[in-house]
Amino acid sequence: MVGARATGSDTGTDESAPGIPSAGDTRVTDLIRDAIVRGEFAPNQRLIEADLSSAFAASRATVRTALLELAGEGLVERLPNKGSRVRAISLKEAIEILEVRIGIEGLCAAKVAEHLRAEDAAEFEWMRAQMIETVAEGDLVEYSLLNRLLDVRVRELSDHVTAAGILARLHAQSVRHQFKLSARPARAKVSVLEHVAIIDAILARDPVAAEQAVRTHLLSVIGALRDLTS
Repeated sequence: MVGARATGSDTGTDESAPGIPSAGDTRVTDLIRDAIVRGEFAPNQRLIEADLSSAFAASRATVRTALLELAGEGLVERLPNKGSRVRAISLKEAIEILEVRIGIEGLCAAKVAEHLRAEDAAEFEWMRAQMIETVAEGDLVEYSLLNRLLDVRVRELSDHVTAAGILARLHAQSVRHQFKLSARPARAKVSVLEHVAIIDAILARDPVAAEQAVRTHLLSVIGALRDLTS
C-alpha cells in the first residue's frame, strides 16, 4: 500500500560497516521523514529522542542517527544543547525550491519519456487511473500519496543519479506546503489534470511535452501557494 507505515523492531545493534546506515537507521529515518511531510510534527516542534524511540520501536542511537540524516536533508534543525526540532520552511523558501525543481524535475520527466519501457508504462497507466478515481471519490489522502509515488518513480526511472538526489532533498523540504494544497478538493481537481498531462506525455514518449507538463504543473503549484497565503 502506498505510504503504509513500515513495521518491525530495532534492537539498537548495528552490524553494518562504520559510516554506513543500517536497515534500522534507514527505516526510522523514513518514518520520521514521512511523519514530518504529512504534518504529524509541526514546524518548530521539538523532536524528543526518547519519545521517537518509543514511537518507532528504535534505540536512541538509531533515532539520533536518523535526526542527523534529516538535518542534512533540511527537514530538521539541530539546536546546540537543546536537541532537534522540525525546521520551519517559509512560503518564500518553498516557492524558491519549486522554482529550482522546475528545471530538474522537467529533465527527469523528459528522460523517463525518452527511455520508457513497456513494464514501466503499465505502472504509469495504473497511477493515472488511480489518481482520477481517488479525486472523483474525494479520497484526497490517497491522492496525495499517489502524487508522492509519481514524483518518486519519475526520479527513479530517469536514471539520472545527480538530478534524483537533488530532487529528493528539495521535494522533502517543500512537500509539506504542497500536501496542504492537495488536501483541498478544488485544488485536487486542478492538479489531477496536470498530473495526467505529465503521465500522458511520458506514455507518449514525448520528452519535450513531458518537460513542459512538469513546468506547467509546478508553476500552477506556485500560484496556488501564493493564493493560499494571500
